[in-house]
Amino acid sequence: MSNLVIVESPHKAKTIGKFLGKDYVVVASAGHVRDLPKSKLGVDVENGFQPQYENKKDKANLIKELKKDAKKADVVYLATDPDREGEAISWHLAYILGIKDTEPVRVTFSEITKSGIETGMKNPRTLDMDLINAQQARRILDRIVGYKLSPFLWKKVRKGLSAGRVQSVAVKLIVDREKEIEQFDPQEYWTIDAKLLSASSKKAFPAKLTEVDGEKFKPSTKEETDKILARLENGEFFIDKIKNSSRKKTPAPPFTTSTLQQEASRKLSFNSRRTMKAAQELYEGVEVEGMGAVGLITYMRTDSLRISDEAKAAAAKLIEETYGKDYLPAKPRNYKAKSSAQDAHEAIRPSIITVTPAMAKPTLTSDQYKLYKLIWERFMASQMENAVLDTKSVDIICNGCLFKANGYTVKFDGFTALYEESKDTDDDEGGALPKLTAGEKLKVKELSGNQHFTQPPPRYTEASLIKTFEENGIGRPSTYAPTIATILDRHYVEREAKQLKPTTLGIAITELMADHFEQIVDTKFTAKMENNLDKIEEGSADWVAILQKFYGDFDKMLDKAETDMEGKRVKIPDEPTDVICELCGKNMVIKIGPYGKFLGCSGFPECKNTKRIVNEASGTCPNCGGKMLSKKSKKGKPFFGCENYKDCNYMTWDTPIADICPDCGKTLFKKAGKAGQVYCAAEGCGYIRPAEEESTEK
Repeated sequence: MSNLVIVESPHKAKTIGKFLGKDYVVVASAGHVRDLPKSKLGVDVENGFQPQYENKKDKANLIKELKKDAKKADVVYLATDPDREGEAISWHLAYILGIKDTEPVRVTFSEITKSGIETGMKNPRTLDMDLINAQQARRILDRIVGYKLSPFLWKKVRKGLSAGRVQSVAVKLIVDREKEIEQFDPQEYWTIDAKLLSASSKKAFPAKLTEVDGEKFKPSTKEETDKILARLENGEFFIDKIKNSSRKKTPAPPFTTSTLQQEASRKLSFNSRRTMKAAQELYEGVEVEGMGAVGLITYMRTDSLRISDEAKAAAAKLIEETYGKDYLPAKPRNYKAKSSAQDAHEAIRPSIITVTPAMAKPTLTSDQYKLYKLIWERFMASQMENAVLDTKSVDIICNGCLFKANGYTVKFDGFTALYEESKDTDDDEGGALPKLTAGEKLKVKELSGNQHFTQPPPRYTEASLIKTFEENGIGRPSTYAPTIATILDRHYVEREAKQLKPTTLGIAITELMADHFEQIVDTKFTAKMENNLDKIEEGSADWVAILQKFYGDFDKMLDKAETDMEGKRVKIPDEPTDVICELCGKNMVIKIGPYGKFLGCSGFPECKNTKRIVNEASGTCPNCGGKMLSKKSKKGKPFFGCENYKDCNYMTWDTPIADICPDCGKTLFKKAGKAGQVYCAAEGCGYIRPAEEESTEK
């Protein structure tokens, strides 16, 4: 052996080994090999916040093997991920293997392709201590907050709880939004809407009343609305003027970590953890027919919108070949990232542009394929020509009342031929309008006053929460997914469909934190701390000085909280239910334990009866006739199983529905997916129909 290359992931090691050839041995560290101890703070706060790192016990055998491999090698290259965390892992590996900081052994790969690896291996450098110190500062900061705050929560609330610098802010955002929703006072308002017919079309088009006698009109009562409706009754509607114009629609930029997680949530219903898992696999290397293992995307932790000239040229060539010259802009597109972006890597893009999703699909998992298709299409669309819309704005008059109708037609589809970005809210741009002329009289098909109420702000989804993180500078791209995963795993927040809702536990802890640790849950303070960590990475701030400033204030807050809460405890309110305890006859309540929600007797501690929470689904088991229950796997994926699980092991990922089979009378199930079929699961039946087909069963 002459060259040893150490990466983080075994899968990545396999892919890189294929490209480097027989003169290199590529092995994996499987993440960190050294860390702060689990059993104590591990930071000497009195002496410059020196961390007391120790080898991870579960990595003892691996470390022994790495040392053996390093002794045999002429050169050891440290090729962990190209970010703060990866730099710190390489630093710890260098310490364990006795490699000096001054040796140029650090290599990074922005993409796991032949050219990407060759470029990385040709440009070894020394370890970047600014990157390492930025990671150390974050790790120590989070350790101090977690290690000091968690015992406080154990004493004042209950054992097993935890607090974190970023996770506490995330929970507070969700709690504050829930309070906004609860305190929202809906205001009544009305609209007057018309459906009108022109002589040129049998299809009615919509128009909305906007002005009365030259003044904006927003009725707030039925009486105001009825008065105008009476004025319009039997009135003559005619077109006053038509404004035709053209509007360009530009493509969205290629993905950053944040926008990838947001769009995967909207388009694919992936949570952030699922998105990043598939993205990591696509970066590290997957099997592609005819190519073997290859990394299909560039590094997936980035806030940059920069794209290499080579990638732009390859995209342009493929766009012209596939769609024609009209779909290429006059010059390649450049996108500007936010001023706060670190811009260390390119935007997320396909590493080999010519590998289309269709080419890769046969060898990818379902998640890998869906995410690769999303990344590939978004990138390609970002390099395509604008779409052009012909827009039409029509003013319609009746008895001094002005109605507006808006519509558009697509003149040139441009990038939308391939991809369009999803939005959290629908844009009401209108549809195509019929051929209309100024002065034309219109027939009224329908005229109505419609009551509405203002709506509270929506609960956060993962997509909108990540967007808020980014807008407010909370955390960094690599922390979004683990932060959301943590607050869900700790049962401070729960999912309802796609929405994030705080639990009673999350609300109670947030209120306690806001009362006694205001800085920790303050978004501006958290954003400022992230900026300080960035300054450490840039080499413009001293990491020890930043920790000293934070710890001095934090220690005072902790002492004051201990004094103020002397002899006090926070009680988590239980949710009442109508389930009766079979032991004592009292109602049971929903409690939250370390493993989630469960039913406990309201008569505790006299009665200690507990039960699992059972969620009944529609229908019955096709095997034994027992009730179908809605359950979740260890990874949180919903499935359905029979209530008689000890005697009947029937389970399915498909959803039982209220309809019964017309052939055998058993429960019908709907396969997952928009185009899923409805079928009978009873053995020997075989009934099946399209999901959208109406049932004739009553």
